[in-house]
Amino acid sequence: MTETFSIRQMCDAFEVTPRTLRFYEQKELLAPMRSGTRRLYTRRDRARLTLILRGKRFGFSLEDIRQLLEIYDREGSASQVVRTCELAKAWLVQMEAQRAEMGAAIDDLRAEIAKGAALIAGFQQAAE
Repeated sequence: MTETFSIRQMCDAFEVTPRTLRFYEQKELLAPMRSGTRRLYTRRDRARLTLILRGKRFGFSLEDIRQLLEIYDREGSASQVVRTCELAKAWLVQMEAQRAEMGAAIDDLRAEIAKGAALIAGFQQAAE
């Protein structure tokens, strides 16, 4: 018999809500077994949820994640790893560009705060 996990066990193990699991099911990322109205998750579902949450943490879209899971189902792990690395490299380039933009914005904001502080100090001196 296949070991199964309840929705509560999945939520507790992965720190997600039942709504999150149902959403991933609606998006065809998870496909739990059914026993009446109960959802029963397998080790395969647990592995898929691990990959889904990791992909989200890295910034992959749900569509990218769905496609990666489909590649695994159709072609196996080697093809999936190749495609995952391609996506990861492209995403890393974007993230590094965003980090550079954020660094510049932070520097500009610090400069504006320093100017504002100097103006405030000038106003306070003039008021005395």
